[in-house]
Amino acid sequence: MAFFDLPLEQLVAYRPQPEVAPDFDDFWTRTLQQARTHDLNAQFQPVDEGLKLVEIYDVTFSGYGGQPVKGWFVLPKDRSGPLPCVVEYIGYGGGRGFGFDFLLWANAGYASLRMDTRGQGSAWGAPGDTPDLAVDGTSNFYPGFMTQGILSPETYYYRRLFTDAARAVEAARSHPAVDRGRIAVTGSSQGGGISIAAAALFPDVQAVLPDVPFLCHYRRAVSIVDSMPYGEITNFLKVQRDRADQVFYTLSYFDGVNFAARTTAAALYSVGLMDTVCPPSTVYAAYNHHQGPKDIRVYAFNHHEGGGSHHTREKLRFLDGFWGGVASVT
Repeated sequence: MAFFDLPLEQLVAYRPQPEVAPDFDDFWTRTLQQARTHDLNAQFQPVDEGLKLVEIYDVTFSGYGGQPVKGWFVLPKDRSGPLPCVVEYIGYGGGRGFGFDFLLWANAGYASLRMDTRGQGSAWGAPGDTPDLAVDGTSNFYPGFMTQGILSPETYYYRRLFTDAARAVEAARSHPAVDRGRIAVTGSSQGGGISIAAAALFPDVQAVLPDVPFLCHYRRAVSIVDSMPYGEITNFLKVQRDRADQVFYTLSYFDGVNFAARTTAAALYSVGLMDTVCPPSTVYAAYNHHQGPKDIRVYAFNHHEGGGSHHTREKLRFLDGFWGGVASVT
């Protein structure tokens, strides 16, 4: 794949006018208030996987509608006090997998919570364990999720998922081993888009690290690429020809551009300039609207894999510099 989007000098300045509904903030305030009428009921069940240097916990907490959401919580075993915590969200179609799949942040001295993605976990990697009870109480599904309930913001799939993400931060903060004042959120692709939303919906988040984020600037994305998952929206509108205005109105409530414009957390983004899944201009649209201190790593010759392990190293350095090291690990 060659370069196909705007040249870098234009991407750096690309700041499109957001499409945002007048009641965007009220909608999300009401959504979170409704979720918080249910007890968070965060539970951390120890799991013995034979590992000697970390503690692994099977997590359950109440997400959207009070429905149970699963996750993994991992801690370094040797610690002397509350730790900063990294909450991580998963890419499109993936599930939480196993606790021993998720050891990076604990090995860097942080607490970490990896949230399962409701309804997903049947497309790649290890399976998910959180059915979407609004659709089916017993199973997880193969994509797509992009058009589930898309004719109204009240019923759209990502209303439930973004609410789960905000409550995952609350669950992480509830554990006594976590320093409640030092929370970061991160994820790649869908997980990156979720992290932008979580940082806006939970303003106490200090840092957000979205890798090649999905769920940003939908209208441009579907106009310049036909790859999945954005292609699910295109295919829907090929048949539902008279629904385009309604669809993009719904999507405006879930656009990373609008969440970034409401986020003051320190940010480290990444972008692949040959990425045909999450086009560079959609990433820059969110990045350039981000309101907090920010930086971006550009991987000029990469597709949706972005910076891979190179960028993992960048994230570790970013958090180490941001938090000044983790003094409470022995």
